[in-house]
Amino acid sequence: MSFKTEQEAFWAGDFGTEYIKRNQGGALLASNLNFFVKALCRARDIHSCMEFGANIGMNLKALNLLYPGMDAHAVEINAEAATLLGTVIPSANVRHTSILDFSPSRQWDLTLIKGVLIHMNPDMLPQVYDKLFAACGRYLLVAEYYNPSPVAIPYRGNSDRLFKRDFAGEIMDRHPQLQLVDYGFAYRRDPSFPQDDITWFLMQKC
Repeated sequence: MSFKTEQEAFWAGDFGTEYIKRNQGGALLASNLNFFVKALCRARDIHSCMEFGANIGMNLKALNLLYPGMDAHAVEINAEAATLLGTVIPSANVRHTSILDFSPSRQWDLTLIKGVLIHMNPDMLPQVYDKLFAACGRYLLVAEYYNPSPVAIPYRGNSDRLFKRDFAGEIMDRHPQLQLVDYGFAYRRDPSFPQDDITWFLMQKC
């Protein structure tokens, strides 16, 4: 697999594989379930989902509990994560590729990206936004670190690997057919169901 950016190679390689070990388990599943109950409480009739950057499927496991029988699909760049993801959803529904090389061939009721845009090369964001919009049949849920203006911060000793900005605002500016339905914040110090200081935005395609 060839890559257009340093960030893609970073997540496809050893660092992305190490990430798997830090992001699994029952506590994370419980936190994710609580997160989606809140983030999707105003969504209706979700029967299918596409997650961009699904890793090993911890988000999709939670969504499957909320929406049993949901037709779940995903894109994942890391080979080991993609293999494990294929045990959570049908392996035929896993696209082992970079988001930058993925072209949606259909639309899903829910398109999801959570903690992924923050790690992408900022120059590539417009085309990623277009892919999210193209995949969105009804709802788009974006859950990332928020900052009103773009900023880069160190990430586990690495530079140019984590970026904060108003991702959802930029998406809605680029695609006015998306209207904000709901938004919220999930705090890392929540005593019961912590998340990693994520600000989430639920948008609907009109």
